[in-house]
Amino acid sequence: MYKLITITVLLNMLLACQPSTSETPVAEEALAPEYINPNPRAPYSEGVRYNGLIFLAGKTGGAGEPGVQAETRRTLESIKDALERFGSSMDRVVKCTVFLVDMSEWSAMNEVYAEFFPENKPARTAIGISLGGDTRVEIECIAAA
Repeated sequence: MYKLITITVLLNMLLACQPSTSETPVAEEALAPEYINPNPRAPYSEGVRYNGLIFLAGKTGGAGEPGVQAETRRTLESIKDALERFGSSMDRVVKCTVFLVDMSEWSAMNEVYAEFFPENKPARTAIGISLGGDTRVEIECIAAA
């Protein structure tokens, strides 16, 4: 009899630890991505907000002073501006992908990049790629909303 009671108590304890299936389902709208695109004529969204994250499209430094450091600075300033418009910030970036035309410019790019992430250092991937034109660097990122 004692073993039966013990087994019953243990089973009830295990069942109490199971997640409830009677929880209110999350509204489908809450799971829908929000496409953020200030220029509706562009063939892509500047960002997408989904499930507490902002996925920002790749940014480049545009025209200005030549060189990978100047271009990296302009690129990261553009990312910073976009994140602030979308309700986030550089200290909430969790992942970056850096595209470089010339991987030998890695150290020069990295000096500027480090200035923008002094404390919260996001995970990062770097890829050598042909970007076309005079563009030396493109950076995309994911940030917490």
